[in-house]
Amino acid sequence: MGTTQFKEILVTGGVGFVGANFVHYLVATQPDVHVTVLDKLTYAGHRANLADLPAARVRLVVGDICDAVLVDQLVAGADAVVNYAAESHNDRSLLAPAPFIKTNVEGTYTLLEACRKYQVRFHQISTDEVYGDLPLVTAAEQKTAPKFTPESPYRPSSPYAASKASADLLVQSWVHSFGLPATISNCSNNFGPYQHIEKFIPRQVTNILAGRRPKLYGSGRNVRDWIATSDHSRAVWTILTQGRLGQVYLIGANQELDNLTVLRMILREMGQPEDAFDWVADRPGHDRRYAIDATKLQQELGWRPLAGDFASNLRTTIAWYQDHQDWWHNQKAAVEAAYARQGQ
Repeated sequence: MGTTQFKEILVTGGVGFVGANFVHYLVATQPDVHVTVLDKLTYAGHRANLADLPAARVRLVVGDICDAVLVDQLVAGADAVVNYAAESHNDRSLLAPAPFIKTNVEGTYTLLEACRKYQVRFHQISTDEVYGDLPLVTAAEQKTAPKFTPESPYRPSSPYAASKASADLLVQSWVHSFGLPATISNCSNNFGPYQHIEKFIPRQVTNILAGRRPKLYGSGRNVRDWIATSDHSRAVWTILTQGRLGQVYLIGANQELDNLTVLRMILREMGQPEDAFDWVADRPGHDRRYAIDATKLQQELGWRPLAGDFASNLRTTIAWYQDHQDWWHNQKAAVEAAYARQGQ
């Protein structure tokens, strides 16, 4: 399978967590690529995420992917579009679904129409949450228990997951009906630098750093399949340049851990007792288990996770938040106040 080279890439949502890491990856590994980032700069976007990148390689355009005129102008000059732009926090989607429908569905439609007009290569960043959840199993059973595959039916449990499933279906229909050169990737839970502190791992880490007790939803037995965001970035580039058009690829690192285990690992790493946390109310419709089968990506495109095991990457992630307290400190009180209003 041949490799396609792109020179001008439009990355939407490139100031957010996974998008910013992808932009950093491109600058570090693809010297011939120029990146235009389109980002709305919502609460989850930090200009500082791209501040250390050279202006000659990265251009930031502040705007909305629902702005058809702006999107048309930017797509016209691009060789490829990678759509990271999304409202992505499940808890927020349960409180106010409308922004998720607007950005994740209408925004994707707007990008698809522009890419169709100019026949620009499109890649959709999606999530394993579109598949709903799987039954809980013991750690010993995980290797042989069912996992999500590209053929798994969509069964979204939250407004966020439903909006991402809707966007994926739009992409698939634009491929089928209009011949759009597009691919989709559904990835498991990312962690690493630049992740907003409302998310599970950075919330616990910054609670400890701020002298607060960590909080754990429900029973803590909900299982997630964790991947270092650096491995995700490399997988996306592999799919963009080598993937078969019209295909769906699942990205995962085969690192299933329940939330209680992850929290205890954080506490140990940060010198705290394993029981130094508070139990809080579970969120509605909390999915039980996610697990990714990345066989297709591995066999077709030769991708493998290279970042190392979960424990070593967790240690690196904790160190990043320790070393960048100015990045998150001013947001901490507001984030915890919002959780407190929900009893979490």
